[in-house]
Amino acid sequence: MKKFTLFLMLSFVLVLSLISAFAVSGQAKVYRTNFNSGDIPSIDQALVNDVIGIQLVDEMTVGLLRQNEETGELEPGMAIEWTASEDKLVYTFKLLPNVPWVRYNADSQSVEEVVDCDGNVRTVKAQDFVYGAERTLRPATASPYAFLLNQALVGAEEYNLGHTTDFSTVGVKALDDETLEISFNEDGVFNLSIISMWMIHAMPSWLIDGDICTEGLAERWTESSDYQGYGPFTLKSWIHDSELVLIANPFWPGTDSTPKPILNEVNFRLIGDVMALSEYEAGNMDYAVIPAGDYDRIMATPEFKDHLLYKPTSVGTEWLVYNPFLAPTDDIRVRLALSYAVDKVAVVNTVKAGEPAPYFVNPAVTGAPTPADYPELGIMYDPVKAKAYLDEYCAEKGIKPADITLNYSYSTSDANKLRAETVQGMWETNLGINVVLKSSEWGVFKVERSQGLENVYRSSWVQDYMDANNFTADVFLCPGGAYQDITDWPSIGCTDLSNPKYVEYADVIKKAGKETDPIVRASLYARGEEILLNEEAIINSLSWNNSYVLMSPKVIAPYSITGYERWEKWDIAE
Repeated sequence: MKKFTLFLMLSFVLVLSLISAFAVSGQAKVYRTNFNSGDIPSIDQALVNDVIGIQLVDEMTVGLLRQNEETGELEPGMAIEWTASEDKLVYTFKLLPNVPWVRYNADSQSVEEVVDCDGNVRTVKAQDFVYGAERTLRPATASPYAFLLNQALVGAEEYNLGHTTDFSTVGVKALDDETLEISFNEDGVFNLSIISMWMIHAMPSWLIDGDICTEGLAERWTESSDYQGYGPFTLKSWIHDSELVLIANPFWPGTDSTPKPILNEVNFRLIGDVMALSEYEAGNMDYAVIPAGDYDRIMATPEFKDHLLYKPTSVGTEWLVYNPFLAPTDDIRVRLALSYAVDKVAVVNTVKAGEPAPYFVNPAVTGAPTPADYPELGIMYDPVKAKAYLDEYCAEKGIKPADITLNYSYSTSDANKLRAETVQGMWETNLGINVVLKSSEWGVFKVERSQGLENVYRSSWVQDYMDANNFTADVFLCPGGAYQDITDWPSIGCTDLSNPKYVEYADVIKKAGKETDPIVRASLYARGEEILLNEEAIINSLSWNNSYVLMSPKVIAPYSITGYERWEKWDIAE
């Protein structure tokens, strides 16, 4: 009898196990991918400034409007309708009602609604967007993207610089729980794009600053045990340096532009591309970048024919920043020598990714000059010209090229290492100088790059919105351009703006931002490129981002032209 009872118990457990296994294998849809540069630096809306962080934030929270991944156009996000004043300086947004804040409960292994101190479900309100803007603009937050709000919003710069502590002077106001009003400094074709970006998404004030029943966690609020969001996915777990997992939010109401997710989870393993490819080939990943060393093998393998996808890994540009305050790159002749000594075609062919970029602004964005219209724009390989610039410098200094040593710093990844070694070889061969390479993980690299201790820094810029303004004014203009503290152009901290070339650059870029004639607009941006690359030589563009990747044929996904994905629209075939 005991044996029979035990048999029944074991049989029952086995049946439950089989049912559970079937439920998982038959229903769970998990997209498995990787991040190749160490731990993810941040998923805090106010602090994010890299592609992976932006991607994650955009899936866990939703902005007023949302960029369609297939067209690049703006669609309704949390705003379901909006109106503009006659002068287009004041916009009023009606918000999607009854969208709850949610969190993942590890004990119950489920997503649950967040409740307030009275036990009522917290829903996303206009005031949460006001708080998001205020927190981003707080001087103490030191948000890397506050500068964009400073440029766009009434009163934002004064608040961000600490000239006033009264946020009511800033043009972001909650008229009621579901109505938000935003006031702009001037009419701009990209204003709506800017106020739909991650740094002005709704944020949970009670969780970050605290309230009468909630401890304020400050910067710790993004840990997986505490995180609260409201998008189609939310954070399930984040094991730093190992894995981050998103889980579908069953309380997201679903809209035409941002539907309820089909996937159950998105799993990010924090591993390099070489290991990710091995895992892909073992059936443990659904996506993999193809490392250069494996490119020919993968392309020649018939089994991978249906797995290959050629796409913009991001609408962006791979480029080098020269340090103008550290010898020898403090001399424009050295910077020009370095630029002309790089064979961009060979770099792309070696790394097996990208398209040679003679100039910086990616031609896929609105307003950008195109190679067809501007075939001579920018800098391409000319080793004779490169050597002439360096010889002139050396003759003046009374030195030989072999006496020159410069440092090239890059963020750790297999592709970045190969690219750096390729450029190093070109500089040493074509110029006869010495080049020392230094790598560090992405989070560390970003800090070190802003300190200006090396001669050359690997850099990458990816569109925040599909307009050339985002590759020019938002990157290089004072004050607050995203790369100003790295290029230190025209001066460290924008303390001296008298450089005539910078004055001209700022003038043409500001004119381009207001120009409505596309031909004239492109010509203005082309002039800006000449100043950056040829006349000041503060940067050198290497490639525009696109490449072959491996994607499991089971993954059903829209083709993104923006470099950002909308995982809520994805599916995995059984």
